[in-house]
Amino acid sequence: MKTMTAVAVLGLALGIMATTGQALITIDTVQIGDPGNADDSTGYGGVSYVYNVGTYEVNLNQYTAFLNAVAATDTYSLYNTSMGMDLNIAGISRSGSSGSFIYSVIGSGSRPVTYVNWFDAARFANWMANGQPTGAQGNSTTENGAYSLLGATSGVGFTKNAINPNTGTTTTWWIPSQNEWYKAAYYDPTKGGTGGYWLYPTQSDSAPGNTVGSGANQANYYKNKYSVTQSATFDPNQNYLTDGGAFSGSVSYYGTFDQGGNVWEWNDAVILGDRRGIRGGSWDGLDGASYESDLRSDFGGSIDPTFEDGGFGFRVASIPEPSTALLVLMGGAVYWLVRRKKVTL
Repeated sequence: MKTMTAVAVLGLALGIMATTGQALITIDTVQIGDPGNADDSTGYGGVSYVYNVGTYEVNLNQYTAFLNAVAATDTYSLYNTSMGMDLNIAGISRSGSSGSFIYSVIGSGSRPVTYVNWFDAARFANWMANGQPTGAQGNSTTENGAYSLLGATSGVGFTKNAINPNTGTTTTWWIPSQNEWYKAAYYDPTKGGTGGYWLYPTQSDSAPGNTVGSGANQANYYKNKYSVTQSATFDPNQNYLTDGGAFSGSVSYYGTFDQGGNVWEWNDAVILGDRRGIRGGSWDGLDGASYESDLRSDFGGSIDPTFEDGGFGFRVASIPEPSTALLVLMGGAVYWLVRRKKVTL
């Protein structure tokens, strides 16, 4: 028989609350249920398990916290200087010198982060899966966890770890697979009475408009004019991103926002042998054209995983959270252990 002090048990029970001196970020998620749904006619969307996915794209506040936690030196270039210099998406500024870099949000931090490649997204997922630690970019922070990157900055030979090597437990955060992303965006178990897929991630089979606000079936994409300005004229000084949830009446069935428009989102799919999947379209466009096809369920793109651009971001997926009742029971157990001083295991 082995004994543990109450302090040790409390530390074990609350181990995910990293005592780094930096407040942990929160990522809102929605649960994607209805396991075992069939694929769409495109061959995508069938998922046999319950999972969570980010309600919104990873935003500037969240990514800035990540940078301040692990990128004082920024060994693997998690920061792109265009994050601060490109006024169409700005963004995040960086001050100081290597070894003491400090990052700050420019404007509304609820807008999605851009100029992130697939590896940046994977390192963010690792950081989340590892409990949001603070420190240099190494195996316990960004290089292992959800993905065993181990310093890699190119290639596609990286799949999600079922078990996080750092924790010895099921991986808790990752980049959505193509099926996970697709189901969250387009599936509706009530459609047609038996379940089906929408053509757009706004619970619609008709092309969305692009007016910001509470109207139904709207998205931030170029539809003969930019959504934010409602003008066809491109302005190099205009920020074209919208806050997560700005299109409040245009939610997917499960409750996600902006899976159509705002920014293209990386997924986990390896396509054509050397590319990663992207879906959803973005704010960007060209005068005299409409880009609604980018938002459709029957359009999926791919690109080199090192590509970075002002129209590219990501969201994350996670395991379903414990119920509130379970958390209350856990809290009561910790309290009882503290009162008892020690517990025999």
